[in-house]
Amino acid sequence: MKILHPENIDFKGIHNIIFDWGGVITNIDYHETVAAFEKLGILNFHEYYTQLHQNDLFMQYEIGAITSDKLRKELLKACKINTDMKQIDEAWCAMLLDTPMKNIEIIRHFSKHFRIFLLSNTNEIHVNFYNNKLAETLKIDYPSLFEKVYYSHAIGLRKPNKDIFEFVLKNSQLNPHETLLIDDTEMHTNTAASLGINALFLMPGFTLENIYQRWIA
Repeated sequence: MKILHPENIDFKGIHNIIFDWGGVITNIDYHETVAAFEKLGILNFHEYYTQLHQNDLFMQYEIGAITSDKLRKELLKACKINTDMKQIDEAWCAMLLDTPMKNIEIIRHFSKHFRIFLLSNTNEIHVNFYNNKLAETLKIDYPSLFEKVYYSHAIGLRKPNKDIFEFVLKNSQLNPHETLLIDDTEMHTNTAASLGINALFLMPGFTLENIYQRWIA
């Protein structure tokens, strides 16, 4: 079932919650990475990567089909002379903003009552950067907040394809009708809903706080 507003979530019968990462738990701004790569000489980076579209290079990277070094080398070809690998990583990670501590606290509250999972289209550079950042700034072992984390690059599957949701359901033995997905990309929630998952499309303007308030109401 597709859900468009937190107030429409019926927590009765929900035993599992699957969280998306960027845009749900962690604030992201794709324009920051676009701007960073433009400074490095790639003036059309918005054609490479957005929330709703990735070219083949990034799609392959998100499923672990190419290495981080391969991605870096391909991007270097389009950058200004003298650009180095560190600058590539910094530009690529510029989209990853803050993680509000209240979101961490909400996940911890939910984990006392539900089985909690993370399912994200992501990649090695982003995961390593952000796990290290949270460990340093908030003293948080991010993956340990969840029963299991499912990163697209680690399992070779990506949203919005059905197979990634089917994999998670089978791997963690989840009943889709007892499972709530929270994702900020409508394509993803459409696919999940077609499989019987209670899928909340977290539209702009809504946050985990709205979901938590619905649960405790």
